[in-house]
Amino acid sequence: MAQVRVTVDGVNYADDVEPRTLLVHYLREQVGKTGTLVGCDTSNCGACTVHLNGQSVKSCSVLAVQADGAEVTTIEGIARDGQLHPVQEAFNEKHALQCGYCTPGMIMQAIDLLGDNPDPDEHEVREGIEGNLCRCTGYQNIVRAVQSAAQKMKPGAHAQTDAPVSVAGGGN
Repeated sequence: MAQVRVTVDGVNYADDVEPRTLLVHYLREQVGKTGTLVGCDTSNCGACTVHLNGQSVKSCSVLAVQADGAEVTTIEGIARDGQLHPVQEAFNEKHALQCGYCTPGMIMQAIDLLGDNPDPDEHEVREGIEGNLCRCTGYQNIVRAVQSAAQKMKPGAHAQTDAPVSVAGGGN
């Protein structure tokens, strides 16, 4: 066994893990972050995408021991003060999901993309999410959602919704 110390969604964890434990399995099974999904275990689909020290990674391709000392943000950790992240709001508003299996990883990748490119055109969005697969949507609404979120996230922009979108159960 090896010990791993990580901060996940702002909470510190110290756990013993098998050295070969993948980060995705550690997050789901030991930390309880089940929004991070296991899709393929081969890093092809991106359903397990999380942020590791601020950069998106496919957590099925990272060992938990490699994340020792790191900060991990999961889909559960991006909402703040009971309010959805602008990318989550945009995915909802633009109907950028069908079955929803790819959605957590797609949102995490989109946030990273918008951090690097705050105003991507359609081609740049498609290129930025190309490592995350969706078998249901055809990507049109996903692209629209990412571009809508980009507009919402611009400095001085205000969300054009009737009421704030709350996260069920509140929390952060």
